[in-house]
Amino acid sequence: MPAARTTPAERPVAPTLGGAERFSPANRRRLSGPGLRTFLAIADLWGLADEERLLVLGLPSRSTYYNWVKAVREHRDITLDVDMLTRISIVLGIHQALGILHGTEREGVAWLRTPHAAPLFGARPPMALVTSGTQDGLMSVRRFLDAARGGLYMPPGDIDRIFRPYTDADIVFT
Repeated sequence: MPAARTTPAERPVAPTLGGAERFSPANRRRLSGPGLRTFLAIADLWGLADEERLLVLGLPSRSTYYNWVKAVREHRDITLDVDMLTRISIVLGIHQALGILHGTEREGVAWLRTPHAAPLFGARPPMALVTSGTQDGLMSVRRFLDAARGGLYMPPGDIDRIFRPYTDADIVFT
């Protein structure tokens, strides 16, 4: 017997988290372990020292940080606060944007660690803002990279330099 067809209105919809549910302890607990494990992997890739990691995370105490790290490596539950989860989310966005804008992870890390001429950075490396200890510093780098992904602020990459505009001869009609 064929399966009954359903209309879009009849199909079950996954619940979306809005407002207070998004910040509930249960949801924060669900996100905390995977988020911190991912942050640790990115921090290793970026070569962040423990002091820099603490600054990025908003300066938790060392003992609290090491307890969290131990717990998530053992896949035990932890519950981070909203500020720390926001900071981790921003780091994930920075990492993703670097992956889109640069051919290799090494190039992305080099961009973070090289002084930059954009007024936002003031001839300092973007990593200085990332490790400034403020959520605003993290968001500034994230917004800069998102703008660069949209074509603003950054000079053309190698693939853009060799691009030649299409001509009428390039158009194929079938």
